[in-house]
Amino acid sequence: MTGTFITAGPFEGQKPGTSGLRKKTAQFSAPHYLECFIQATLTAVGAKGKTLVLGGDGRAFGREAAAIILRMAAANGVAKVIVGRDALLSTPAASHLIRLHGADGGIILSASHNPGGMDGDFGVKYNIANGGPAPESVTAEIHAETLRLSGYRISATAAPDLTQEGSHRLDDMLVEVVNPVADYAALMESLFDFKAIRAMFAAGFTMKFDAMCAVTGPYAVEILERRLGAAPGTVMNATPLPDFGGMHPDPNPTWAADLYGLLMGPDAPDFGAASDGDGDRNMVVGRGIYVNPSDSLAVLAANAHLAPGYAGGLKGIARSMPTSTAADRVAKALGIEAHETPTGWKFFGNLLDAGRITLCGEESFGTGSDHVREKDGLWAVLLWLNILAVTGRSVRELMEDHWQRFGRTFYSRHDYEALPVAPAEAVMAGLRQSLSGLPGTVVGDTSVTLADDFAYHDPVDGSESRSQGLRVVFANGARFVLRLSGTGTEGATLRLYLEQHSDSPADFARDPQEALSAVIAAADQLAKITSLTGRPAADVVT
Repeated sequence: MTGTFITAGPFEGQKPGTSGLRKKTAQFSAPHYLECFIQATLTAVGAKGKTLVLGGDGRAFGREAAAIILRMAAANGVAKVIVGRDALLSTPAASHLIRLHGADGGIILSASHNPGGMDGDFGVKYNIANGGPAPESVTAEIHAETLRLSGYRISATAAPDLTQEGSHRLDDMLVEVVNPVADYAALMESLFDFKAIRAMFAAGFTMKFDAMCAVTGPYAVEILERRLGAAPGTVMNATPLPDFGGMHPDPNPTWAADLYGLLMGPDAPDFGAASDGDGDRNMVVGRGIYVNPSDSLAVLAANAHLAPGYAGGLKGIARSMPTSTAADRVAKALGIEAHETPTGWKFFGNLLDAGRITLCGEESFGTGSDHVREKDGLWAVLLWLNILAVTGRSVRELMEDHWQRFGRTFYSRHDYEALPVAPAEAVMAGLRQSLSGLPGTVVGDTSVTLADDFAYHDPVDGSESRSQGLRVVFANGARFVLRLSGTGTEGATLRLYLEQHSDSPADFARDPQEALSAVIAAADQLAKITSLTGRPAADVVT
């Protein structure tokens, strides 16, 4: 290895979560902070001689971080780095490049759906050779390295120009700057019936896609407008900006309000969709109808065979525990495996690699398949378009058909954001302490049948993951789940997941919040959310 050794660190608080390390941009750009975390990562994974993929969502400090990482990779003996032009790569595109090139791993510069800019958030995540997020064994070793390092190694040579595609040398390391969109677009064309989708657009089908000034913009313009023939301007907010144009790049009805309002208005297009900061999440909206992510997973699973890449059928379906049970009913009807995992995409990786599942998803607007090892926002939108093109049905008609076949699982997530840590933890601790005594308790016109702190036994490697969320199930088919989110950078975010299933067609047109009113009240009664937090209502309802 070559380069200069700079004495610095260690820094407290560099423990990666399920989505890597996220901090304020100002923290990451402070002297030596990024460098120490990258050194810990390169040391933990044994980077010498390896090939890595590098890119990010274009948020502030991304290009500067990429240049630093390249210089450090060279100094630590990395053989080759494949990096997206302008240091851009969506998270699913990075996963695909790792798999396509047989790379040993990748470093993704993103805080996903968190706000960007120098006053916003930044993040670094390491993905392993299968293209998926690092498992806990790897993140634990990275964290251990952050605590024992005494500095970092970095090359004195400047990083190459990342605005130009081609091969470069940085000391003894090869840097290959690639088109960030091309390989991903080719993968999508191999999975979906682009001819049928083009014909649908040519016949007058209209849509709007909100890229939220984030990384999916160039991908959506290339695929939707250039390859599929959607009208110019179909992609809104298509240019990635360091601060996402001041937007909160989280594709839900609250933060993608302009798109949501358009689809609910009198001049709505046929279809609307949005993606987030790094391109791995999606929101789907039809003319006059919102599709919650849990329903989206279920509908895609029931109709995936209509796309060429899934014509042979599905091996299985997996969902995160807080995601509604709607997909379970599809799996049962198809006679395939259904899996319930903790939150975090890495838990799907073992099932995908073992060939146990084909589709997977989580309620936080993430859906994916075995084509990569990350959730993939644009992929989900294209699968929806493929289904619409083949069936000739509208989004509303598809949803109503689905409910007639499987029943409707009303679902919502209530987020209490930026809470002081103490009351948020008090809510969790209070409910956790009462779990053992809840079964049999009468609440309203029903009773509790199950109350536990979810634990997962991985059927592939036998690993155990405990304390993954508090869930309470009722005799009438209702359920609520309570978790503290690990994706924010301020205070604590308390997430309440609410579910009520009905097989009665008379219920299907009900407003979800009204249909869930009884379980909302039950959750507040049992968990004491209002009294302990002082919040009379959630900050974000999806």
